[in-house]
Amino acid sequence: MSKVRVATIWLDGCSGCHMSFLDMDERLVEIAEKIDVVYSPYVDTKEFPGDVDLTIVEGALSTDHDITMIKKIRKNSKKIMALGDCAITGNVSAMKNLSGSEAVLQRGYFELADENKLGRVPSEVVPKLLDTVHPLHEIVPIDFYVPGCPTPADAIYKAITDILEGKEPDTKELTRFGK
Repeated sequence: MSKVRVATIWLDGCSGCHMSFLDMDERLVEIAEKIDVVYSPYVDTKEFPGDVDLTIVEGALSTDHDITMIKKIRKNSKKIMALGDCAITGNVSAMKNLSGSEAVLQRGYFELADENKLGRVPSEVVPKLLDTVHPLHEIVPIDFYVPGCPTPADAIYKAITDILEGKEPDTKELTRFGK
């Protein structure tokens, strides 16, 4: 029996859901017997692969790079799980929508900076901020939604094992938005 090819990615969020993923502790060993992690912050793969069975996406879409990645993920993934409130609603990342990108950049690079040797907002290496932060479903179709901030390890485990068993994930008893 071949293993399910799984990718995880952290876009615009705090990485709390990825930390909860690690909080599955010994259950990770059980899951590892059934999956191959082919792309993730946990592994050293540089390019998003093709033919991924399930991609677990944490975080909202706030930069041009995020949009490029989620489109690449959708093209190369059979199923996508939106993990956590940021991926599902935009959550804290979307607070930027209230004041706009320019105000956020001004505050971050000038008002709160101890020093800005460039004298401007960096434009090389740093992805361009979008005018609006988006939850994943506004840009690409999403197959599964698992809320939480961060999503509890028990809910992540239940969602993954349900999917591996060919069932729709049912985590409503284990999580809610903001928990």
